[in-house]
Amino acid sequence: MDWEKQLLELGADRAAKLYTDKIPFEPSLVELCKMNQCGNYGKCWVCPPYVGETDSLIAKAKAYSEIYVFQKIYHLSDSFDFEGMTKGADDFKKLTNVIFEFCKKNLSDFLMLGAGGCRICEKCAVQDHLPCRFPEKAYPSLESYGIQVSALAKECGLNYINGQNTVTYFGGILI
Repeated sequence: MDWEKQLLELGADRAAKLYTDKIPFEPSLVELCKMNQCGNYGKCWVCPPYVGETDSLIAKAKAYSEIYVFQKIYHLSDSFDFEGMTKGADDFKKLTNVIFEFCKKNLSDFLMLGAGGCRICEKCAVQDHLPCRFPEKAYPSLESYGIQVSALAKECGLNYINGQNTVTYFGGILI
């Protein structure tokens, strides 16, 4: 199957294939998570520290032979358009769900990685010491697996920044 073409047909703006030995892993990314700038550290099953030990996650990713990286570019009214960024993130989550469902029908083994933390529940069950309500649809982010997304984009020949007043979200399917 031509996965790059399929990802475009499913709604991605761009897609590229990369062998996992070329993925730019950066285990120290978890240190940025610990600073909690996004507010999800310790509050979400698919974010550190609950997503797992970084070295184990990297090993899990490396067990696959290739990653298909996909991106979607969203236009903003200006560089401070937080509402537009949030709308884009929500739309990207929907795209990731569509891609996940397609993969589920066509692959016996894969790992879906999305952008940012999970946005399914208003309050993650981990905060109430409960198991994830939607474990199949709560995708860890590329960053939570120690993947440096800007370097990944470059390695794939994709732009990380796609012009003024845009935000670009990335996901990946490890096969």
